[in-house]
Amino acid sequence: MPDTKILPEQMRFIDLPSHGGPEVMRLSQTPLPKPAKGEILVKVEAAGVNRPDVAQRQGTYPPPRDASPILGLEIAGEVVALGEGVDEFKLGDQVCALANGGGYAQYCTVPAGQALPFPKGYDAVKAAALPETFFTVWANLFQMAGLTEGESVLIHGGTSGIGTTAIQLAKAFGAEVYATAGSAEKCEACVKLGAKRAINYREEDFATVIKTETGGKGVDVVLDMIGAAYFEKNLAALAKDGCLSIIAFLGGAVAEKVNLTPIMVKRLTVTGSTMRPRTADEKRAIRDDLVEQVWPLIESGQLAPVINRVFTLDEVVEAHRLMESSNHIGKIVMRVA
Repeated sequence: MPDTKILPEQMRFIDLPSHGGPEVMRLSQTPLPKPAKGEILVKVEAAGVNRPDVAQRQGTYPPPRDASPILGLEIAGEVVALGEGVDEFKLGDQVCALANGGGYAQYCTVPAGQALPFPKGYDAVKAAALPETFFTVWANLFQMAGLTEGESVLIHGGTSGIGTTAIQLAKAFGAEVYATAGSAEKCEACVKLGAKRAINYREEDFATVIKTETGGKGVDVVLDMIGAAYFEKNLAALAKDGCLSIIAFLGGAVAEKVNLTPIMVKRLTVTGSTMRPRTADEKRAIRDDLVEQVWPLIESGQLAPVINRVFTLDEVVEAHRLMESSNHIGKIVMRVA
């Protein structure tokens, strides 16, 4: 039997009875989930709000068949039950975790290999702002694109949760960072986080600016969440042997009439991934890297999540509206308990 505390039978959660706008979400009650083998049950104190949540609500990003249909991919709180075989955590541990779903609730099960301890000095709100963006950036920018010290990177959406994390991580590991954003205020925020140059994409052509800033060389890596609308310009902005890492398609998934010649001429690599379909072992490997290489930087104060606003679970509609507006800089978090 799982090791548990005395727990309530029911919990509050955000129900999604149909797909649509933010207003379709509603607060409801459901039985607590039970941790399966290798899982922990977390009493959720705070949960992050992310673009994939919006896409799932809209019906364009369905959860995997074995995942909870409840929204929410990152949580922070207290371990209150251990599934069979879990020995790396104990009851009462404070953890933040990348969830496969189920985060918009008072209790959430997660594979133990996707949970991390709170960084020293962190509360649940700050800890809940870490998992989704740090897992995503580490996997795509460092593991797959191979960004290393002394290289250069262009990060699109520099003031998004992903962007603010990527700028700080790239800077901390010795890369020269460039970023795009949509206003002077957002560009200033990118520079404060560590970007050498922030490019207002509404006023400047980022590929031209990158060529100028790098003396015609281009950058070694581009981290892109726009997709089709930026594809050709991203290729132009890359240096020889560079890598384009695509993590979202906010500007479309189909790139038509694109000149692919630069891929061959400059020996470019084009890669991409989503986090949710990765296996538990793959996510554990990312988790282990983060604990070893990134958590010490967070605990020393070199890195920190940028939190724009904190809502309550009851204010989930407003939280999603803010996410969709793109008027925020950094992360949006909901306080659950």
